[in-house]
Amino acid sequence: MRTMHRDEATEAERQSQIDALHTKLTESVAAIVTGEDWIRAIQVAARFRARSFNNTLLIWVQHAEAFEQGRVDAPTPTYVAGYKQWASMGRQVMRGQKGYAILAPVTYRYAADGPIAPPDTWRRLGRGEPLRPGEVVKSKLVNTRRTHVWDVSQTEGDPIPTPPSPELLAGDAPTGLWDGIAAQVAAEGFDLRTVASAQQILGANGLTDFGSKVVSVRTDMDPAAQVKTLIHELGHAKLHDPHTESVVVHRGIAEVEAESIALMVGAAHGMDTTGYTIPYVSSWASDVPGKNPVEVVIETAARVRSTSLEILAGLDTQQIPDGDPPGLDRDALAKTRNAGTTASRAVESLASLEVAR
Repeated sequence: MRTMHRDEATEAERQSQIDALHTKLTESVAAIVTGEDWIRAIQVAARFRARSFNNTLLIWVQHAEAFEQGRVDAPTPTYVAGYKQWASMGRQVMRGQKGYAILAPVTYRYAADGPIAPPDTWRRLGRGEPLRPGEVVKSKLVNTRRTHVWDVSQTEGDPIPTPPSPELLAGDAPTGLWDGIAAQVAAEGFDLRTVASAQQILGANGLTDFGSKVVSVRTDMDPAAQVKTLIHELGHAKLHDPHTESVVVHRGIAEVEAESIALMVGAAHGMDTTGYTIPYVSSWASDVPGKNPVEVVIETAARVRSTSLEILAGLDTQQIPDGDPPGLDRDALAKTRNAGTTASRAVESLASLEVAR
């Protein structure tokens, strides 16, 4: 019988840990059953915009477990970072505190003589290896690895800065948000029209007409409801053009996506999210041919997150922190983990899992 070498045993253990983490993620997604569950997940994603939706879920469920075990005082996490990142801010992980396992991408750098060089001419670069004259470089995802982060409540040391947060009265809209979203509606090629009541737009709060390229919003609502509706319609404008062949979205999913984008963008501005309504997940995640509900939830969440981040990046408004500790050296952070959203090896098993950050 062949004996397993130490390196093979280490790799097998590493793979087992990653598989266990994927299982936890699958179970967490499958547990999103009611509309309230989904809303809570999007609220947490809004507070942790620096992380992928999947890693947000992993942080959320592991923090809940830590709270149940009495290892942390609050039921929800606030700021999370890696061990070295906390140390760089003068804080140390407290003895006995277990980190939250998340998935990080493993990428290699490849070089070739131009961006459209044949696939077999790309060569993998070694660590610190310079490019040859005329070469271009690209990164390729090759695997995922397990890494850990800790919530600020699991650390002690120097205080962290307290960033300003939006403070809104009931019914108020954040300063500049309407104008910023209106500008993005225009950038999508739509005219914005305000109407006096829902009767003018088929009884709805808002309407996106792809034929006439007009977005309409009723004005007999408070400012917060108006801007929420406008964000909802911008979500439709960005994602659901029926004239685009690549857009094949279940009607129920389209409404969930638009409402979730409004929720996430609003939550990132400190807006009240109690008025949002999402139907049971089974009503929109179970009718997509060839995909199970877990895959549909993951893909829908990925579209909501990426579109929301695109909208937020185009706004000059005061937003709540994104989940990274205030004052963290983001340049240093970028050197230790890959930024952006990517797909993990779970594409094969869970359909386009995001794993970056």
